[in-house]
Amino acid sequence: MAKGTVNKVIILGRLGQDPDVKATASGMQVANLNVATNELGSKNPDGTRGPDQTEWHRCTLFGRQAEIAAQYLTKGSLVYLEGRLQTRKWQDQNGNDRWTTEIVCNEMQLMGGGNQGGGNQGGQSYGGSQGGGYGNQQGNNNPFNQPNQAPPRQQAPQQQAPQQQAAQPTSSFDDFDDDIPF
Repeated sequence: MAKGTVNKVIILGRLGQDPDVKATASGMQVANLNVATNELGSKNPDGTRGPDQTEWHRCTLFGRQAEIAAQYLTKGSLVYLEGRLQTRKWQDQNGNDRWTTEIVCNEMQLMGGGNQGGGNQGGQSYGGSQGGGYGNQQGNNNPFNQPNQAPPRQQAPQQQAPQQQAAQPTSSFDDFDDDIPF
């Protein structure tokens, strides 16, 4: 990061359609999301509000985050995303130059709620350092970027003094075993 500059975007919005997931030539998953954010309409002199203003954001996720988005997000899902703005130049079928500005996300939190009107309000967070676009994700220590791996669990000591055993709870959060990757 250059001194004195910041390129950070935070979005909390709803998906306008199911994630569009594709794979790169190297096999890395890429998910494109269309996320809507709303702002209340301006207040009229008679006290009523005008229509809400909706802004659409194109967001891109890579690797394990893209896989999780494909599995758990659907149209209407509420999602929290963090990332950076990136503008790319490309050519359409007629050879005309086009530009796309998108949010390249490095953090995602599933907020639940969707169109069902309920769900997990606590959310689940997925993130890690993104090496920039289509780069290799293997270098970071985030367990969610490693497929089919759970975070390491700490082993309890085999023998404890009697007064220490009494202070220990009978079960811990790590005792739960399930198939959910978060």
